Amino acid sequence: MKKGIILLGSSSSNGETFKVSKYLSEKTNYQIIDLKSKNIGPFDYEFKNGNDDFLPLMKEIVDKYDIIVFATPVYWYAMSGTMKIFFDRISDCIKIEKETGRKLKGKQMAVLSCGSDDELKNGFYMPFIESANYLKMKYVGNVHCWLEGEEIPEEVKHNLNQFAQDIL
Repeated sequence: MKKGIILLGSSSSNGETFKVSKYLSEKTNYQIIDLKSKNIGPFDYEFKNGNDDFLPLMKEIVDKYDIIVFATPVYWYAMSGTMKIFFDRISDCIKIEKETGRKLKGKQMAVLSCGSDDELKNGFYMPFIESANYLKMKYVGNVHCWLEGEEIPEEVKHNLNQFAQDIL
């Protein structure tokens, strides 16, 4: 069984994306790390944010986990700003923390998205897929979720159960 982590990149620590992430966590036993609870500044060409939580978190991820599940709400047809800042900061692992960046090679990446619609616009997953390719990670799939009222619909549970099997 692969050791995995779910990185929650939502503006709401207890929102819909958290609910479906928690469901996936219960199926996979993957820990959830809430990026909102971390102090992660934006990418800076002068690397002025080097003392924030990004590099220690990234080092923990590359040393402990085989698969990273990026869990993001769909905001304006794209990943959340929280998730985008995290992705931008991966540049630190290419420019100044190269040993950490090299450890991403061979890791697996998957994406859980959650939106208000049951369908995504074409191209949503492209930044994840291309980032995985660039970093020489293996993109292993994605699942799109939504809630009906406050509940996870049976169709979404079915999709999450299949996704969990695929990434274990």
